[in-house]
Amino acid sequence: MLMTDVLIVGYGPVGEMLTILLAQRGLTVTAVERWETPYNFPRAVSYDGEASRILAAAGVADRLGPVVESSGEYTFKNGFGRTLLHVKVAGGGPMGWPDSVSFYQPGLEAVLAERGTELPGVTVLRPYAVTALTEHDDRVEVTIDGPEGPQVRSARWVVGCDGANSFVREHLGSTVTDLGFTHDWLVCDVVPNEAREFKPNNLQVCDPARPRTAVSAGPGHRRWEFMRVPGESREEFESVDSAWRLLGLFDIAPDNATLERYGVYTTQACSADRWRSGRIILAGDAAHVMPPFMGQGMSSGFRDALNLAWKLDLVHRGLADEALLDTYQQERCAHVQHAIRMSMDSGTVICETDRTAAAGRDSVMLAELRRRTTRARTRSLLEALVSGVLYRPDGTAGPGAGEPMPQGHVEVDGRTGLFDDVVGTGFALICAEDPAELLDADARAFLDSLGARLVRVVPAGAPAPAPGAGTTVEDLDDVYLSHLKRHDAAAVLVRPDFYVFGTAADPAAVPALVDDLRQQVGRG
Repeated sequence: MLMTDVLIVGYGPVGEMLTILLAQRGLTVTAVERWETPYNFPRAVSYDGEASRILAAAGVADRLGPVVESSGEYTFKNGFGRTLLHVKVAGGGPMGWPDSVSFYQPGLEAVLAERGTELPGVTVLRPYAVTALTEHDDRVEVTIDGPEGPQVRSARWVVGCDGANSFVREHLGSTVTDLGFTHDWLVCDVVPNEAREFKPNNLQVCDPARPRTAVSAGPGHRRWEFMRVPGESREEFESVDSAWRLLGLFDIAPDNATLERYGVYTTQACSADRWRSGRIILAGDAAHVMPPFMGQGMSSGFRDALNLAWKLDLVHRGLADEALLDTYQQERCAHVQHAIRMSMDSGTVICETDRTAAAGRDSVMLAELRRRTTRARTRSLLEALVSGVLYRPDGTAGPGAGEPMPQGHVEVDGRTGLFDDVVGTGFALICAEDPAELLDADARAFLDSLGARLVRVVPAGAPAPAPGAGTTVEDLDDVYLSHLKRHDAAAVLVRPDFYVFGTAADPAAVPALVDDLRQQVGRG
């Protein structure tokens, strides 16, 4: 019986991302996908700066140019054409990447698949369907059925990335909490025959007569969406004639564009109540589905993948107890609930079909627009963790614990770039003085076993300090020294998923910070 460390059910973007992140850490991965070829049309069309940072960690950032573009700007208008909200997307957000990127999903998936083929220990089986899971104390036996008939594979862990209708979730018997946010939208994916600038690049028309959307789906691709309104049958709504008639509202017609795909999508807002049972785990849409209005579906799935990857890696290497995996749902579920609520809030604004209620909404938003300053607003949904693997020196999360760690440009030995590219990813202990001098041999040995990076940050242009045991970086954007100053900290310990484990108030507190991490991963 063939054994793999992790068997992933479903090879969409979240399954691909998890495969890469695990394989980069040296685990063997088998991905099982029921369809012979990837789905050739986009579903998601945008992701956030945190997802960009994770894509960079997966080693594909420099390959995405042909399939991505900055979202640029995002505008809400009412049915009379008045601007209700205008957002300029930051080109360099706190993660070091644009706060929002528009992309062509088939192209992104092809890049991720290519990256998977470059990594040792990766096997992709398609078209194969998982038909049974049998759990044992030390493994899961997975029955799959494909061109050669049924076979059984064995894995230490199984992760279901198999979408909203997940077989793996059904096997777990996990119930789903549905928040009941359902609206039917006709989705039209279009390729204009000639290059054309759309201003704004992303538009929501909050018209109670017909809420509608016009957004980028990556270079050369556009998406229009139209909500089904009361009194309109789905059969009448979901037709090619209906699609072209509605596209005509935006001067899109058969003589100037190709309609690649159209179909009705029903929004959902729900999450599984149990994401893990023993050696079987859920991620991505198998664990949560949210309305599309904030572009958080795939981004949330990528966060799942990175959170799970570093924890599975530590357990696999014997550096953490399996109880560490209990923090996966604890951390990610709270984060996902925030994204779902934000998406529902945005959808509530967009989907209003009552004219009186819409007029009230317009009045409030127009008043807010008049009060607002001219500073750029971003669509960042960065959210702090509130539970899980966080430093709690007095029983509550300490200063900065759980916050997303920002990223800036640094210089190391004449090489300049983003911190993750120049220094690397993984655990990092970042200090304003030589971190090696703050740690005893035992603490250093523990951090070494994690592959943690010891980093001393100095101001840009400062004279080089005497060589230490770690890496000395010049803080070119004043991101790291400012972060330490903001939290009145001597050191910050960052997790591999770019969230702060905790800070130390002074050099003498650094050993306790590191020891607390050792206790929490279960190898104290």
